[in-house]
Amino acid sequence: MAIESKPEAVILTEIMLTVFRVNGRLLEKGDELVEPLNLTSARWQVLGAVALAGNPLSAPQIAEAMGITRQGAQKQINKLKEDGFFEQSPNTRHQRSPLYALTELGNRTFAKVMYLEAAWANGLVASLPLQDLKKTLKTLNAVYERLDSPVPKKGARS
Repeated sequence: MAIESKPEAVILTEIMLTVFRVNGRLLEKGDELVEPLNLTSARWQVLGAVALAGNPLSAPQIAEAMGITRQGAQKQINKLKEDGFFEQSPNTRHQRSPLYALTELGNRTFAKVMYLEAAWANGLVASLPLQDLKKTLKTLNAVYERLDSPVPKKGARS
């Protein structure tokens, strides 16, 4: 038995598919953008989580901030630490979950990344109306908030 989708649900499904494609391209082009700085999109994402927080974070906090798994965050943290972008310190709130902060190299590199990103983003938004961009952001944030609701159970039918 098929469920007939509302017109809005059909559009939302198309948006979801587009977000998946955009995410793939963002990662691909992001890798290109930051490769000269010895980064990948995944490392940039983790570096950015700590830089934007403005204080040291644990691996679970980084993962939550960036919407990735803890294991995925930890893999990138280890590489960033090994390459001198992060330093590790004890976490008084959780002994087995250290805190990570940017080193001077990490701060300098993040500033360079954001300079490159600003130039890239300025090119991408050429001729895109500001109101359209704001509406898109508002809609995506609203969908994001609703993703906390439960998904239908396997095999459930209406």
